[in-house]
Amino acid sequence: MFANKIKKDNYGYLFIAPFFLIFFLFGFYPIIYSFYLSLTNWDGLYDPQYIGLGNYLRAFSDPVLYQSLFNTFFIWIIAVVPQLTISLILAVILTDKYLKGKGFFRAVYFFPHIVTAASLGLLVSLMFDWQTGSVNQMLMTLQIIDAPIDWKNDAFFMRVLVSAILFFQYFGYSMLIYIAGLQGISPDFGEAAQIDGANKRQIFFKITIPLLRPIILFQVITSLIGGVQIFDQPFMLTEGTGAPDNSTLTSIMYLYRTSFEQGNFGYGATIAFCLFFVIGTLSIFSFVISNRRTKES
Repeated sequence: MFANKIKKDNYGYLFIAPFFLIFFLFGFYPIIYSFYLSLTNWDGLYDPQYIGLGNYLRAFSDPVLYQSLFNTFFIWIIAVVPQLTISLILAVILTDKYLKGKGFFRAVYFFPHIVTAASLGLLVSLMFDWQTGSVNQMLMTLQIIDAPIDWKNDAFFMRVLVSAILFFQYFGYSMLIYIAGLQGISPDFGEAAQIDGANKRQIFFKITIPLLRPIILFQVITSLIGGVQIFDQPFMLTEGTGAPDNSTLTSIMYLYRTSFEQGNFGYGATIAFCLFFVIGTLSIFSFVISNRRTKES
């Protein structure tokens, strides 16, 4: 009877076994194999040649890799700061119990997130085309400019344009996450603060923001992980070139170029693990800063 009881107690392992099996086959094993490839020189056809830390030494002195990292974080910062700020403001407005049509506005703001990133990149690329783009045509019709502007030849503008696409696509998603967090805060806190004489501004900064800190941390870390993996928008916007002068070449685009265009899968795996290290370091840093502020408060 005791043996049968032990067997029944272990039934749960049978239910979770498929997940771990799939994870080891399609998650853990590829990670380990990619790390092995990062220590080799492999073109995808012949047997990998083990070169030790040669790829990592090359990465530390690769100016294009550093430029791609700079482009990635520059684009991410310009996109994520207004994204998280404006989405929080919208979330506060759309959780007001006296506001009518909240469901409609939530759906409208979330709609851009449904559109695929590649479609948005292609659409914006056509809009800002030098000769046939609708933006130049509209500005010339309104007599704001006399001749077409070559938008895609301005490095700073192209970075900002990619950031604008990211903001447009993801601010609605961030808004819904904030709304979920705000709805999880008991209204008793605000009512008690109002009885004590606090105004709405004080309630927002002294009560709402501290209680939303875990949600904000989640938003920052997930946007960081997603931001480092920017690929579709700049790839479609520049037709994969990262023009002008690699100013919109992101880290994932450089990984793609190295692996699939140049056929150097070993160095491509090295770039992937460098990005993993960067994401992990920044995520840990975010956790530490957030926990320190929580203890201080």
